[in-house]
Amino acid sequence: MRALEGVRVLDLSRFQACPLCGMMLADLGAEVIRIEQPEGAPDRTWGQTGPDGETLLYKIVGRNKKGITLRIEQAEGLEIFRQLVKKSDILLHNFTPGAPVAREMSYDRLKPINPKIIIAAVSGYGQTGPDAEKPCFDAVAQARAGSMFLNGFPGDPPLKTTVTNIDVSTGLMATIGVLTALLHRERTGEGQAIDVSLFDTASFATQALGTLLLHHLYGEIRVQVGNRGFHSYAGCHKTKDRWVMINPATNTIWKRFSKAIGRPDMADDPRFASDMDRFRNAALIDPPVKEWVEQRTATEVIAALDKARIPCSIVNTVDEALEDAQVLARSMVVHLRYPGLGDLPVPGLPIKLSASPASIDFAAPKLGEHNQEIYGKLLGMDQDNIERLKREGII
Repeated sequence: MRALEGVRVLDLSRFQACPLCGMMLADLGAEVIRIEQPEGAPDRTWGQTGPDGETLLYKIVGRNKKGITLRIEQAEGLEIFRQLVKKSDILLHNFTPGAPVAREMSYDRLKPINPKIIIAAVSGYGQTGPDAEKPCFDAVAQARAGSMFLNGFPGDPPLKTTVTNIDVSTGLMATIGVLTALLHRERTGEGQAIDVSLFDTASFATQALGTLLLHHLYGEIRVQVGNRGFHSYAGCHKTKDRWVMINPATNTIWKRFSKAIGRPDMADDPRFASDMDRFRNAALIDPPVKEWVEQRTATEVIAALDKARIPCSIVNTVDEALEDAQVLARSMVVHLRYPGLGDLPVPGLPIKLSASPASIDFAAPKLGEHNQEIYGKLLGMDQDNIERLKREGII
C-alpha cells in the first residue's frame, strides 16, 4: 500500500511547478484527477512536443494521473466541479490571483461545500501583496529575487539557470504544504488553504545562501564567482579529455586533497588555512590544481580523488547522466509505455520510502481519457447525461 492511497486530488494546474506537486502526490499513491477544458489545456502543446504533438513536459508531470475535461466557466460545469470537490481531499491550481476562475477556487468559496478540503494555490507572487496579480515565470523570479545577479563568471551579464530550479523547488514546497495540511486535518478534521509562489521560493533559495546576513553583518553584496564555491574552494578544470568538478570543502578534506595532488605543502599553508581563506585565495589554488589535472585523463583524476575521498565528478552531458550507474541503481530513470511511442524514459521520484514506496504506473492521460470513469462511476451520471454534456461542450 502506498502512503497516499485513498486520497483524491483535483488537479487544475498547468505547466511545471504545480503539476509537479500533483505528479509527486500521484506517485505516492493519491488518485489525482487532472481537469482541463474540452479543447485541451495549453501545456499539452506549449514548448517542445513529441511525435504525437504533446509536450515532453506533459508526459512527465501528467504521469499517474487520470484525465477529464470540464468547462468550469459555464454554470453547469461549475456545479459539476463543486460535486467533485465534495468527493475530494485536495485541490491544486495555479490560476493567477484575481482571475474569475481563481475566485471560484478560493477556500472561502469551497469550505462550505467540503470543510475538509485542502486547497494548494501556486502563483507567481502569492495570494497577497501589491504584485499578487502579476504574471511570473521561473526566470523572472530568479531575476527579482537576486539569484541571477550571482550566477555566471565575474564581469558576465546576469545569468539564469537553464534548469528551472525555482519551478521544481516551488512544486516541492507545494507538496510539503499539502502533506503538512493532511497531517493537520488528521488531527483537527479541518482543511485549509496553502499559498505557495515562485517568487517566495526564489527569495528563500537566494537568502538560504546567507546573502542577506552577509550584507546585514558586513555590508557586502555577494558577487559572481563562476564555478567556485561561496564558502570554500571549488573548481571546474579540463583534463586531457573531459571537464571535471572538484569540491574539497572542509579542512579535513582539503588536507587529503592537497596530498592527493602531490602538494602536501598546501595543506598547512596559512593562506589556505580555512574554507573562507581558500575561497578568498582561490586564484592561488587554481594553477597547481589545473597543472595536476591537465596531465591526466578524467578517469585518472576521478580515480585518484575517489581514492582520497574527495567530492568530485566528471561533467556529464544529459545522455551520459541518464546512463550513470548511480542513477540506474536509484531508479531515477523509469520507462513508461506511451501509445504509439513505445517506452519513454521519465524521471524517477527522489523520495525513497521503505514501507510505502512510490510507484510510477501509467502514462499521462489523453484528453478526456477518464471522463467515463469519473463522471459515470464517481458522480453517478447516466450515459445520456454524459453524452449531452459532450454535445454542449461542457465536458
